[in-house]
This record gives sequence, structure tokens and C-alpha cells, in this order.
Amino acid sequence: MEDVLQFAAVMLTIAIVMVGSYVAVKATNRKWGRSSDAPSPRELSALRQQLEQLQHSVDSVAVEVERISEGQRFTTKLLAERKEVDGLPAAAGLKARA
Repeated sequence: MEDVLQFAAVMLTIAIVMVGSYVAVKATNRKWGRSSDAPSPRELSALRQQLEQLQHSVDSVAVEVERISEGQRFTTKLLAERKEVDGLPAAAGLKARA
């Protein structure tokens, strides 16, 4: 009889440890946010909109940079032509006309 009680006590202890471990793991996952790694459809939609807005902004900046560089090329070309016509260095040509 005593052997059966000891066996039951050991089995009960093992069951309690297993259930306690399961509860501890679930609580830890919930606390650290690992239980739901997949974002919700609402979050995905918000992220998609933000990425589209970011892409649009980057495209706009690229267009503006291209405009600025085109203006610089044009100005450089004009200054080079002025230098050839006047026979003066570009900086001296600007000071003389100013």
C-alpha cells in the first residue's frame, strides 16, 4: 500500500511540474509577445499604406534632385561658354559683370 502511495505521489509531482511548466511557458510567451508573431490584416494594411507613401516621397525627392542636377549642368555649360567667349576665367567673368 505504501508503494502505491509513493508511486501516486511521484506521478502527481510529475504532473504538477508538467502543468506548471506549460503555464509558465505560455505566460512568458504572452508577456514577451511571442504568442502572436503574425501581424493582423489591419496592421498589414497600415504598413502597406505607409510603404506606398514612403515610395511616393522617395520618387518625388528623386525628381527634385534630377531637376537640381539639370540646373547645375545648364549653369556650368553657360559659365563654360562665357569663359570661352570672354577669354576670362569663369570667376573673373562673374565679378566683372556683377
